Amino acid sequence: MAHPEQNDPIVETAPATEPVRHRARRRRRTRRILLISALVVALLVGSAVVGIGLYLHSVESGIDRVDAFTDVPTESRPSKTVQDATNLLVLGSDSRDPNDLSGSRTDTIILAHLPKDRSSAQLISIPRDTWLHIPLAKDGRHGNQDAKINAAFAFGGVPLMVQTVEAFTGVRIDHVVLVDFAGFKDIIDALGGVDIVVDQSFTSHTSLLPGHVREFTKGKQHMDGAAALDYARERKSFRDGDFTRIKHQQQMIKAVLDTAASAGLLTNPPRLNAFIQATAHAVTVDKTLSVFDMSMDLRHLRGGNLAFFTSPSKGTGSVGTESVVFADTDRAKIFYDAVRRDDVAAFLNLAK
Repeated sequence: MAHPEQNDPIVETAPATEPVRHRARRRRRTRRILLISALVVALLVGSAVVGIGLYLHSVESGIDRVDAFTDVPTESRPSKTVQDATNLLVLGSDSRDPNDLSGSRTDTIILAHLPKDRSSAQLISIPRDTWLHIPLAKDGRHGNQDAKINAAFAFGGVPLMVQTVEAFTGVRIDHVVLVDFAGFKDIIDALGGVDIVVDQSFTSHTSLLPGHVREFTKGKQHMDGAAALDYARERKSFRDGDFTRIKHQQQMIKAVLDTAASAGLLTNPPRLNAFIQATAHAVTVDKTLSVFDMSMDLRHLRGGNLAFFTSPSKGTGSVGTESVVFADTDRAKIFYDAVRRDDVAAFLNLAK
């Protein structure tokens, strides 16, 4: 029979001769990996149990965090309408350093709404090319201009992105989660791949394969991490570009949720360990998010309670030499007002 420590993905046992400082560093790293990964499980599949939640509560200080709100002017922020509802801004980027602003852009922008009764979740994708006003950044040199929404991250990092999304939607952001979508490759591989129904045959010319070309055939496919990432990244092969890519990103996210929920991670130590290692490099959260509280809030949430939407728009066009998405400001105002008021029925009706 194997010793317990050989199968336990949480505990790392250091040799007795290893210096104490090295053992302490290993323990801190293990706690950090577990905490981040458990947050992903809680946020994505709502499968945290009380025992894990209590453990999270005891080691929460070890998680990597980013200051998302200090530099957001208080006077510019929308008021909180429904105290028990929660709105998370999920930013997907290929940058592994959220504080590195050198030309960094966010390819994925999602406003995730968690109603006060926590019975469901609505995820609204905002196209990265949405043309709107970017407020002035804290440095006083960037922003205060009309641009694509994802330029806000390059101009002023997470705080300016929060300020821009709040100004556009009128919805107050409670927490921020940054996801390195390149890290989804390893997460999906740790899950043993995901099933995705390809809606149309196409060729990806930005593939991770040698030669950078991958063919996708219409129909259900089981994809490893590299294939799923190629599927979710491609946009130039489609007439409506980023809108199809958003749909594919939503498919990938849902496939990860469904697979993680059904993979029996908590009872499969090797697979759980691989999942933990992968997610450790993919997620950062803001300084105010409580992993323990979020885990408890979402413990009953399942993939079937999630709904995906795209922010109302009038389609694509050009501003100068840039290809942009024009927001439907009239519909968006009504749409996001329902989110702000936590009126899920009205929100779902407007989204039809």
